[in-house]
Amino acid sequence: MKKLLLGTAVTCAGFAGAAQAGSHSVSACLITKTDTNPFFVKMREGATAKAEELGVALNSYAGKVDGDNETQVQAVETCIANGAKGILITASDTSGIVPSLEQARNAGLLVIALDTPLDPIDAADMTFATDNFLAGELIGQWAAAKLGDEAANARIAMLDLAISQPTVGVLRDQGFLQGFGIELGDPNKWGDEEDDRIVGHDVTQGNEEGGRRAMENLLATDPMINVVYTINEPAAAGAYEALKAIGRENDVLIVSVDGGCPGVDNIEAGVIGATSQQYPLKMASLGIEAIAAWAKDGTKPEASEGKDFFDTGVALVTDQPVEGVESISVAEGKDLCWG
Repeated sequence: MKKLLLGTAVTCAGFAGAAQAGSHSVSACLITKTDTNPFFVKMREGATAKAEELGVALNSYAGKVDGDNETQVQAVETCIANGAKGILITASDTSGIVPSLEQARNAGLLVIALDTPLDPIDAADMTFATDNFLAGELIGQWAAAKLGDEAANARIAMLDLAISQPTVGVLRDQGFLQGFGIELGDPNKWGDEEDDRIVGHDVTQGNEEGGRRAMENLLATDPMINVVYTINEPAAAGAYEALKAIGRENDVLIVSVDGGCPGVDNIEAGVIGATSQQYPLKMASLGIEAIAAWAKDGTKPEASEGKDFFDTGVALVTDQPVEGVESISVAEGKDLCWG
């Protein structure tokens, strides 16, 4: 895997901010869930660097918090009114945003979903994303292999993002369970599995405080939890603090998804056992390239072979490799991390 080129972020103002189009003949919009999460900061850097390279004017917007669909709708309306050629979006509400994006497509804009597939996925012209099910599956396979025969006696805490809905949270959750060897119910939702190794699911909102609170809730149900799946690395850090408070930080496997630099550092520190690393800079830079091509001659991007989205890659990062699960080291993860 090659090291990704890092760009320089622009200073933005607006909903969460917009760089003015100026004299550029082609403009594009990037709309993220928030403008503070390092994942989206790196996404904006990637989009900005590629836009500068190709001479595209980039306007960046973000919700006030994760889940802020209203602000994202307003951003889409602004992009249409300003004559943008395309929109890159990480949707907070994967179905709620669809009518607005349909209006954008009807107005001739190319719509690219980044990281988070829309519901339905074909509400975007293309999705550039991690295979989030595979990301979950890799950490599930690693955890099961790490436990060996004791995987049959695992007590698993599932720390999800929000209530079950078609989004990356469900894909990662269900991928982890399948990777661990647990039979799924409906793979489009979490919580209907019948395997008694699952202590329960709780929601974290993808932040450290939510991870700590969710971990405390599940420990109250079963204090002998020994495997913790987390939607992302901030939630993993919170889960670790809850375990540390009861003296169990050294005998519980925590796995996660994202691959940000703080998360990779936490693997090195022993907080997280393994994480699946994704590449937001690549998603955004490819998205800008797609909008530039669309503006030039109407070319639309194509999905990866055998998939209904363009797969931007994923790698398991750990310093405790297991047989049968491909991984990269923490040192390699640091070369590729973000945030």
